[in-house]
Amino acid sequence: MQQPGRMMDRPLLVSAILEHGTAQFGAQQIVSRETDGSLHRYTFTDLAARARQLANALQALGLKAGSTVGSIAWNNHRHLEAYYAVSGSGMVMHTCNPRLHPEQLAYIINHADDEVVLFDTSFAPLVKAVAAHCPRVRHWVALCGETDLPTLEGGPAVLAVDRLIQAQSDRFEWPELDEKTGAALCYTSGTTGHPKGVLYSHRALCLSALSACLPGVLSLWAQETLLPVVPMFHINAWCLPYAALISGAKLVLPGPRLDPASLYELMESERVTVSAGVPTIWMGLIQHVEQHQLRFSTMRRTGVGGSAMPKALIAKFNDVYGVDVRHGWGMTETTAIATMSNLGPDEMARPAEERHTLVGKQGKSVFGIEIKVVDENGTTLPRDGVSQGELMVRGQWIVERYHKAERSALVEGWFPTGDIATIDAQGVMQIRDRTKDVIKSGGEWISSIDLENAAVAHPAVAMAAVIGVKHPRWDERPLMFIVLKPGQELSKQQVLDFLTERVAKWWLPDEVLFVDSLPLGGTGKVQKNELRHQHGGVFEGR
Repeated sequence: MQQPGRMMDRPLLVSAILEHGTAQFGAQQIVSRETDGSLHRYTFTDLAARARQLANALQALGLKAGSTVGSIAWNNHRHLEAYYAVSGSGMVMHTCNPRLHPEQLAYIINHADDEVVLFDTSFAPLVKAVAAHCPRVRHWVALCGETDLPTLEGGPAVLAVDRLIQAQSDRFEWPELDEKTGAALCYTSGTTGHPKGVLYSHRALCLSALSACLPGVLSLWAQETLLPVVPMFHINAWCLPYAALISGAKLVLPGPRLDPASLYELMESERVTVSAGVPTIWMGLIQHVEQHQLRFSTMRRTGVGGSAMPKALIAKFNDVYGVDVRHGWGMTETTAIATMSNLGPDEMARPAEERHTLVGKQGKSVFGIEIKVVDENGTTLPRDGVSQGELMVRGQWIVERYHKAERSALVEGWFPTGDIATIDAQGVMQIRDRTKDVIKSGGEWISSIDLENAAVAHPAVAMAAVIGVKHPRWDERPLMFIVLKPGQELSKQQVLDFLTERVAKWWLPDEVLFVDSLPLGGTGKVQKNELRHQHGGVFEGR
């Protein structure tokens, strides 16, 4: 007969993260870029006091445990206070992506049953546009002081969060919840159909945030200064607002100013050592640094996810600027980071070109997460780095079913991601494509991601995207879109000649279109569905 362990059973709670950060690192700084461009500074202790006041204020508005509070906000200190006040008091924090179409935004506010919506003043026009379509929202609360309160003519009445807070005590007893209680709610980007909600438990958020602190992930501790560029409305900024208080790292929040010049200035002035964001952010930052002949004084590493980071960009960060790139993979359904490019000593000893190739893959699963790839029949494929199939994932912070769904999203206990991937003998996973983005030409697969990365390696190319277009003979053929760097010129033939040295000849795109910009979605990913809508005709060529 097995003997039970004789250990305490204490729940993993968001409020416990706040209390830990305050007790152990109370004087640590939080620096926040405000909407007007100024910087706001306070400490973990100050954050906790205002979070308790906000929890009292929400209760005074009539909200109870289980109520849902929406937010339409940037990465700033008031949004951070809501993270802890809402979830800590037993309510659900629903972060809304302001880059969604207004119809989709209204849909998720209604689907989530938001009773209060907090919003930054810069989103006042958006709030005015959607408020009439969200009848169940009882209060719209601007994240500002009384003097900055926007007036929405013809729209709903608006309350100022600072005024609500000032009227409340900074004493609040965080309830001891079941750690499986819902704490935060995020919706998928909704590229096809309605966005789907993922309701994270306190346990999932705590475990995911703990994993982000590990040396093989982002290596966070009290000596670091962390700048999450990934938005707090996108998978809870990969749980980094929680990880900062767990580790004691100084937290720098960039607010609405995500242009390369503003990010670089903030990194330098606040001596940022660690950052995280999608590849498009780092492409723009590197271009800014190169154009102005700048260097990074303190930046040592950055976490990258959301889409594949080109190897050329990884090499530039590492070899030229001394910044270690940690390439990972995750999705709304995995809470945050599920895999990370965690190189061992033998891998670190390899030549730079080989190291960059390894980092360009999505890496090994972090503890608590398991991955596998399966074929169309559900058969598990070998870990040989060649056999590719749909990536399946399971673990401590993986979705079981979507919010309000009656049926589980799992297949025999595993979540099907929709990504096509390979896994090698060392457990290194590489995303080859999305099931909807992979191109099948003449019965063979072409990876749009590999083609895009090959094109971005050209020094004149800023961004590239590839879609499959119907072909009368080959079923599909690749169409490539190129955004050039400022002042650069390139022809279709020059692109094809460059690619010839890097991919199989039959992979070469049938057409190359030069465009000023690519359509980006709310998470910084290229919206290939829009490109297909505009250019998805039939190739009449070879």
